[in-house]
Amino acid sequence: MPDMHSVASSGYWGQSPRTPARMHVAMAMGRLSRASGGIFEAVAGLASALGGRPGIDVEVLGLDHPAGGVDVLTRCGVPARSFPTHGPRSFGYSPAFGQALRASRADLLHVHGLWMYPSVAAPRWAAARKAPYIVTPHGQLDRWALAHRRWKKQLASLAYEMRHLRGASCLHALCDAELASIRAAGLTNPVCVVPNGVGVAADKGAAAPLWRSRVPGRASILLFLGRLAPQKGIPDLLTGLAVARDAAALQAWHLVIAGWGDPGYREKLEQMTEALGLRGIVHFVGPQFGEEKARTLAAADAFVLPSLSEGLPIAVLEAWAARLPVLMTPQCNLPHGFARAGALRILPERDSIAMGLRRLFTMPAACRDEIGELGARLVAELYAWPRVADDMEDVYRWLLGLADRPETVDLA
Repeated sequence: MPDMHSVASSGYWGQSPRTPARMHVAMAMGRLSRASGGIFEAVAGLASALGGRPGIDVEVLGLDHPAGGVDVLTRCGVPARSFPTHGPRSFGYSPAFGQALRASRADLLHVHGLWMYPSVAAPRWAAARKAPYIVTPHGQLDRWALAHRRWKKQLASLAYEMRHLRGASCLHALCDAELASIRAAGLTNPVCVVPNGVGVAADKGAAAPLWRSRVPGRASILLFLGRLAPQKGIPDLLTGLAVARDAAALQAWHLVIAGWGDPGYREKLEQMTEALGLRGIVHFVGPQFGEEKARTLAAADAFVLPSLSEGLPIAVLEAWAARLPVLMTPQCNLPHGFARAGALRILPERDSIAMGLRRLFTMPAACRDEIGELGARLVAELYAWPRVADDMEDVYRWLLGLADRPETVDLA
């Protein structure tokens, strides 16, 4: 990896500083699909925010998935392609992806996510092109994330992932906590700290989502939106709800779980719901995308994310943009939410969640509205995509030797 301390004055790989007519950025990810959750939303948001700017071309390359996402990006004006894979889908070996990357006109590559074939293809591309690449782990170097399926990740690290990470000209942390995780993994690359962004949510006058008829009309709705996965803390949410249900105010509230994931894991959650006596007040409504997601957020009265591990969850930003009061854990890595009173703090365990639910459910509606408004202001100030895109463009230009090192970059 080149000495990034001097890149602004000497240009990348010894080239003279230059200002190309256009800067071409390729963004690479694993499964190019809405089922990739926050990673897909982050790529789509950043690519859209950058792609409309003078002097920047952006394209997105990824791996095929049954729940594709190419059409979402192309509707936003972002060129996108996905490629067939061979062998285990969890890795996604794709010679066609590698060929397309080599044929790309990109000056710089931005890889989103770890553990899949783009982690192998990126260093090869950089060596052949003598060009920089940046990697966004999206929380996948967090201690909990590394411990989950540890032996597989240890093997992948030895085989290719550490080479990928160490070869990056810059790593991208979504928050200070992720910066700490990156350093704890022994990585000494420059790291830029730039959060995810969020767009504008639908207002409360939006049409009702398709699932709304399944919930009593007068019920207040607590929303969980995201992947149905162990790190999201849904079992603790269900047991916490069962403990809290002795509160009289609970009778007015229903929990809507909107998400996707392994069918077997969803079945376990549904069985748990039945065993806890929560049938009828907990509703599994499936994935919500695009306009339907906006309607779901507009129909909710509060939002909860009891995660054990996150990078920086776009779902919370979307909830704030929709002016919803949020219950979340410190592991969501959004301390501004607690400091600015846009969120209520819970721990990822049953009793803390139960206490937080009781507090939320018994709070006057005006107080909940005030919390939601504070969250909306926080998003507008810190997490709007134009601001985030400004910071990432500064990093890209620094990596290409076209600008000085931004203040967002930490040098180990």
